[in-house]
Amino acid sequence: MAVKTITGDQAVAYGAMLARAEVVPGFPITPQTVIIEQISEFINDGLMDADFIPAESEHSVMSVAVGASAGGVRTFTATSSQGLALMYEMLFAAAPTRLPVVMAVANRSLGAASGIWTEHNDSVPVRESGWLQVYVEDNQEALDMIIQAFRIAEDRRVMLPIMVCLDGFILSHVVEGVDIPEQAVVDRFLPRFAPVNVLDPRDPIMMNPVTPPEFATELRYQQDRAVEAARTVIGEADEEFAALTGRRYGGLFEAYRLEDAEFALIGLGTWAGIAREVVDQLRAEGKKAGLIKLRYMRPFPGQELRQATLNLKALGTFDRSAAFNGYGPVFTEVRNALYGSGITVTDHLAGIGGRDITAEMVRDMYGLVERSARGEKVRDCTWHALRGEME
Repeated sequence: MAVKTITGDQAVAYGAMLARAEVVPGFPITPQTVIIEQISEFINDGLMDADFIPAESEHSVMSVAVGASAGGVRTFTATSSQGLALMYEMLFAAAPTRLPVVMAVANRSLGAASGIWTEHNDSVPVRESGWLQVYVEDNQEALDMIIQAFRIAEDRRVMLPIMVCLDGFILSHVVEGVDIPEQAVVDRFLPRFAPVNVLDPRDPIMMNPVTPPEFATELRYQQDRAVEAARTVIGEADEEFAALTGRRYGGLFEAYRLEDAEFALIGLGTWAGIAREVVDQLRAEGKKAGLIKLRYMRPFPGQELRQATLNLKALGTFDRSAAFNGYGPVFTEVRNALYGSGITVTDHLAGIGGRDITAEMVRDMYGLVERSARGEKVRDCTWHALRGEME
């Protein structure tokens, strides 16, 4: 392996190259543009044997990706924010057709208040499109998860598309040292794509035909079962990848100092790095704090979380987007998973629109969760660093 100092976007591009993606449709949108620029350079320099297809919009990008994957080739693309929104219709073509497309999403705020900075309100709302979703913490994880994503998506028990989500600018444009695996190592982990069905004019078949009510329920059920099957495949892939590279990510989520914790926080993305430092500070002060770095929103690890949180008195959720039901989407998922467990769950929104998240802010979150663990009444949902007072 060689260590290169590269951005998160470049790490994603290296992952796609090492995975031997064969077709890459693309359309530029900040902050993911560097991904497809880097891939086009790899192809131009003869380092990557793939067809780069510039499209006229993101809707066309996903249409090309669907067609290419249906044609039996390993397909990768990337987008962000409004680009993902413009793909919306075709997201629902890829998943039920069981096409294992891998797409990087550089998370960025969507819609007004217009901005180009990190927020999870672009990818989280499409968690019900049938795609698997994984969120990464650093550039190394971004590269590794692109490779793992193909392995998970193409498993015969799954055969579903997957989004690899990374915080825009915080990762996409910040350089870190990243171990680039040898091609031979990746080839052992990720064999050549063997599609189940292929669109081939020499052997015509029909894909995604009009489905009458007599079969639609069964189609959705099978899709739901495939998402459930991914839970096992994700764990297997994580273990096999660790055996080859020494890097293990915990599968559906990573627990940090949770064994004897009395209270903890759970959340997605780069926030976990700050939270890990705060947990260490609190532990040094004798407080039994813990952390759950949530990695997958789909499949959501409900059963696994119930088991992992058995000894907690209180759990806080970190949300970088709002669900407009009074809480954020991570809280909604976690509270549903822990329903009836007796654990007090509170929500903590911060970092909206790319606002910085500080260690002091995360300490405030832990402070509220600790108080709820002691039985004190605190707000069910707190917007941190809000200008003005909450109602």
